[in-house]
Amino acid sequence: MMTEVPVLTIDGPSGSGKGTVAARVAGELGWHVLDSGALYRLTGLAARRAGVDFADHAAVAEIARHLPVRFEGGKVLLDGEDVSLAIRTETAGNDASKVAAIPEVRAALLDWQRGYARPPGLVADGRDMGTVVFPDAPVKIFLDASAGERARRRYKQLKEKGIDVSLSGLIAEIEERDQRDRNRSVAPLVPADDALVIDSTSMEVEEVVDRVLQAVRKALPQAVPGK
Repeated sequence: MMTEVPVLTIDGPSGSGKGTVAARVAGELGWHVLDSGALYRLTGLAARRAGVDFADHAAVAEIARHLPVRFEGGKVLLDGEDVSLAIRTETAGNDASKVAAIPEVRAALLDWQRGYARPPGLVADGRDMGTVVFPDAPVKIFLDASAGERARRRYKQLKEKGIDVSLSGLIAEIEERDQRDRNRSVAPLVPADDALVIDSTSMEVEEVVDRVLQAVRKALPQAVPGK
């Protein structure tokens, strides 16, 4: 897969901060953003609402193929309904991990994801952006952090929203999801061979953003405004 549009991929496990980093880097560059995880969360949510068993791979893939979704004004609309918050729950995240392990679902969403590569550039975050979706991207990042640190970040987010949650439970869920994502038969969660691996466990978001922009500046000096 070749594209003339510059693409920066940011892959990593749940809670590594790739969504936040992708948004900030895209803002600095003036590029578009692809939150690929949202498509899997939407597929899982739509399948659950339709009463489709995740074990029925063909049925789940059919839902993915015809997702009635629109992204408008920062909102995610599923069949006209704002599901921006619904797809960010722990249940939606776990469902996303389950449907993402289905080869037919990944195939159904592949062209959709690649279609986001539009000028002046794209920052794509997910789990297989650099290995499968955009293998020829000139800049690839794999953002990681310890399971404990990722759970603490999520715990803080949920507490700030007034949601009562167990830290030990979050750690267990994240470890289970990591195991599923890293060991699935199709597009497992692994760094691309040419990816820059960043462990953000003890880093602030600003530090990570700076590291990523440095990588972009090195590979695509013309892409960083004012540099």
